[in-house]
Amino acid sequence: MTGVRPGPGGNDDTSASGRDNAADDPATSPWRPPRGPVVCLGETMAAMAPAPPHSLDGTESLLVSVAGAESNVAMYLADLGLPVSWLSAVGDDALGWRVRTAVERAGVDVSGVRTDPARPTGLLLKDPGAAGTRVHYYRRDSAASALGPDVLDDERLGGAALLHLTGVTPALSPSCRALVERALDTPPGRRAHAVSFDVNHRPALWPPDTAAQVLRDLADRADIVFVGLDEAQGLWGAGLTEADVRGLLSRPRVLVVKDGGRGATAFTERDVCTVPALATEVVEPVGAGDAFAAGFLAGLWRGTDLTRALRLGHITAASALKVVGDHGPLPDEGTVGAMLALAEQDWCQAPMS
Repeated sequence: MTGVRPGPGGNDDTSASGRDNAADDPATSPWRPPRGPVVCLGETMAAMAPAPPHSLDGTESLLVSVAGAESNVAMYLADLGLPVSWLSAVGDDALGWRVRTAVERAGVDVSGVRTDPARPTGLLLKDPGAAGTRVHYYRRDSAASALGPDVLDDERLGGAALLHLTGVTPALSPSCRALVERALDTPPGRRAHAVSFDVNHRPALWPPDTAAQVLRDLADRADIVFVGLDEAQGLWGAGLTEADVRGLLSRPRVLVVKDGGRGATAFTERDVCTVPALATEVVEPVGAGDAFAAGFLAGLWRGTDLTRALRLGHITAASALKVVGDHGPLPDEGTVGAMLALAEQDWCQAPMS
C-alpha cells in the first residue's frame, strides 16, 4: 500500500526552530526540519572488498573504497542537491587522505574533519557470500573513536538545520557515546537544529546485552529516527510489528521502519504511510540503509509529502544496492521526478533499471 492514512492524535508539530506547522494539511505536510545546511557526524573507514562474485578468501585482488554510515548519507544528500558537511577524524595516513578526498569529491564539505597524528584511520573488509556479506572491522583506537562532545562546538553546527547521527558512534568509545548523549540532551522544542538518528545496530561493536537499552534511549530522543524491522526485532523483541516499534519509540516526530526489500513505513504524530520497495537487482546490500535515509531526509528537506519522501528513499537505496561500494550513481533528475510522480499502481510495478 502506498499513501498516507490518518494516524492517532498528537501534539501540534513544531520544527526545531519553533516554526509551527499545525496549520498545514496533515495529509500532505509532515513535520519537517527547517531548510538549511545538514551536518553528518561519524566515523568513515577505508573499505576493501573482492569484486563480485568472489569471496574474500578466493580473490586475487581487492577493490578499495570508503565506508561510513554518516558519510554515506552526506554523499547522497550532496547528490540530491543539499548543502552538507561531514564531521569526523581520520589518521594522518594514506587511507585517511583517501577517505577525505573521496567524500569531498562527492560534493561534501570536509573542512571540519580532523587529522589525528597519533591514531590510524579505521579499516573494514567485506566478505560477500551466499548467506550475505560479512564485515570485518579494524577500527579499535581509530582516530574517530577519540572524538568527544567538543566536536559539537564546530561552527558548522551553529548554522545547521539538521544533524544526522547513527547508533554506530556511541558504540565506538565512551567519549563517542558522550558526544551523542550531548547532541540529544536538549529537548526537541529547544534545539537550534533538528536531529536525525539511524539506529544502525552493529552487534560486533557492542558489549553483550548493552545495545538494546542504549539505542532505544538515544533513538527516542531524536526528531527523526530510522530503524530496520529486523533490526528492531533483534534488539527489542522477535515478534515486533511496525506499530509495535512505534509504541517503543513514541517520541520522535518522524519514525521510519524499514522492512528490507518489502517496503518502509513512516509514522508521524498524525499519519502513517507505507510505500513498497522497488524491484532491484542486488549486487551488494551494505550501504542501502544509509542511502534510504538520505533520500527520505532530502524529501522532507524539500517539503514533500511522506509518500514522495519514502519513494525518494527507495530510489536512493536502489542505487546503493547495485554497486559493490556503499555509494552508487543516482538516476538522472528527470527519471527521479517521473518516478516520484507515478500513480500508486504504477509505482508498485516500476523496476529500478
